Amino acid sequence: MPQNKPTPTNPRGLRHLLVARFSAIGDVAMTVPVLYSACRCYPDVTFHLITRPTMTSIFVNPPANLNLIGVDVKKEYAGLKGMRRLFKELRRDYPIDGFIDLHAVLRTFALGALCTLHGIPVSRINKGRGNKRALTRRRNKVMLPLISSRARYREAFYRIGLPLTERFNGLYGNDKAPAELFAGITPPKTDGERWVGIAPFAKHRGKIYPLELMEQVIAKLSDNPKVKIFLFGGGEDERKKLAQWAAAYPRVTSLAEKRHGFPVELALLSHIDVMLSMDSANMHLASIVNIPVVSVWGATHPYCGFKGWRQSEANTVQLPMTCRPCSVFGSKPCHRGDYYCLGGIQPSAILAKMQPYIE
Repeated sequence: MPQNKPTPTNPRGLRHLLVARFSAIGDVAMTVPVLYSACRCYPDVTFHLITRPTMTSIFVNPPANLNLIGVDVKKEYAGLKGMRRLFKELRRDYPIDGFIDLHAVLRTFALGALCTLHGIPVSRINKGRGNKRALTRRRNKVMLPLISSRARYREAFYRIGLPLTERFNGLYGNDKAPAELFAGITPPKTDGERWVGIAPFAKHRGKIYPLELMEQVIAKLSDNPKVKIFLFGGGEDERKKLAQWAAAYPRVTSLAEKRHGFPVELALLSHIDVMLSMDSANMHLASIVNIPVVSVWGATHPYCGFKGWRQSEANTVQLPMTCRPCSVFGSKPCHRGDYYCLGGIQPSAILAKMQPYIE
């Protein structure tokens, strides 16, 4: 392989950089501002992102030098053998000369080891696990805000010799997506109409606002004749609950009845006036299309570094409890047993944060 010519801004002369981030949806969405910025900072470098096949469609309007590669790590490339075969195929198809691991799990550690054996430089995200343990432990918490996951991604680029400046302004820039992309869901917004997105679910119990309280929020919002509500979710149980709300209240549409895909839902999101979300993927998807998010936090906390891109701290809804945060991902059982961190939030507190966007 011919030696690439180093430059002051690219001292290793990297030209084909492999980047890995497989899951979850929110974590992949958080790579978007960083990867698009990297592509624009280094137009002579091709960035080859490997991620789950379903995740590639998050990257709407990608830069020309971003190559999206869907990889099935559960079946086709499972285990160490699968990673070995994937590495061999990637080396066959692309002259990879650097690897950035934005995931730091066993399969990406294996890829990194293979890269090192072949003389390919590797940079890996520092997840700050020790600091996160100190922030979430039950006693003697260190209540200090940690750097964001996006900043940790940028650090990984810096360590390989590609420092970044932010050159991302949303998937659609200062514009909205064409309304015809979501014409199958709803007609375009009319004058004076306000669109509200609500994503009431998350993967873990410690991040889900009680559904009976969320229904009160929906009921109050639907009392406003100029407000149209779109419910986001997936899975059979979520679909049933969202369908129930859509049937019970006027001007409420559930997007869970059909798999629309990321390009359609992101296009719709770009026209929404405000999104109500848990600490979940929808917060990050809404953020990358430049809409404000009112986010509800329970067992988790913005201090862990997962607040949405460019989202205001003023739009977070959370209770000042000494046991919070008790978990980075909301997966641990509640120490109190009652999840008061969520159940204690009054619907009026959420509605007050949303009111400025629907007036």
